[in-house]
Amino acid sequence: MEAKKLIATRDGFGEEIVELGRENHDIYVVDIDIGKSCKTGAFAKALPRQHVNVGIAEQNGAGVAAGLATTGKIPFVVTYAVFGSLRMGEQIRQEICYPNLNVKIACSHGGLTPANDGASHQGIEDMGVLRTVPNMRVVMPADYYAARALVRAAAEIYGPVYLRFTRDAIPVIYDEKQKFEIGKAITLREGGDIAIIANGDTVRLAIEAAEVLAGRGISARVLDMHTIKPLDVEAVSACVNDIGKIITVEDHNILNGLGSAVCEVSAGIGKGRVKRVGIQDCFGQSAPYERLLAMNGITVENIVELAEKW
Repeated sequence: MEAKKLIATRDGFGEEIVELGRENHDIYVVDIDIGKSCKTGAFAKALPRQHVNVGIAEQNGAGVAAGLATTGKIPFVVTYAVFGSLRMGEQIRQEICYPNLNVKIACSHGGLTPANDGASHQGIEDMGVLRTVPNMRVVMPADYYAARALVRAAAEIYGPVYLRFTRDAIPVIYDEKQKFEIGKAITLREGGDIAIIANGDTVRLAIEAAEVLAGRGISARVLDMHTIKPLDVEAVSACVNDIGKIITVEDHNILNGLGSAVCEVSAGIGKGRVKRVGIQDCFGQSAPYERLLAMNGITVENIVELAEKW
């Protein structure tokens, strides 16, 4: 694994979507006038006939994408997570998910990664909102290579998919050989004392915490749960049955996100305990990314402390 290279997952999306568009001329990008931030500039330049910029009109963009999908196109609507999940919410439900159209919602600036942009641009509830909509899949890659692979996977399956990317650069965990399947978690580390289940930009924290815990005699299983819908119930159930102690880590509100999804599985089985690390049901603010994580306890130190208290 690479540990020091830093790349934002939005860059992985921007590069992969160009390759996909060149391979398949039915793939379109519907921009909401922020292509520079969302890394679709290269696509617009290379494939102008497959690019539509609707301006600052998210709801219109969702409608345009739905229309394109009815003609056999595979549109990716591209904007910020907070707008792609909330401003477009009704259109996603009524025009995309209800008729089960082949539209992908690809959003940068997920979670606290918008940092100094402030609370208005920090999508902290997006995955929770969209995982409750029937027919929608919800995916957040952990690094650049995961982003590229999962964008390709989303393009290859039929139906609505929500893809969430980071604004800030984060460590590279995988390499180009790693295989990804939507709905299937990746076990990054085996362990029998505790399970740490994370997604997106917090997977790196889970790995680091497991390394610290190993030095203190605690063996941690680490899962990259890149898809929270459909959740890999088999992988979570194994953690519940084999270990029984789970810490979830996410750059998202602890309500209705990854932690809640894992708790639902645990409750269904009727055993296991889950501690949730994430945004503490509060809005963000303008501050550096790492500071915002620390303010919510989304740190290696907090994960280690929670594990040791068990």
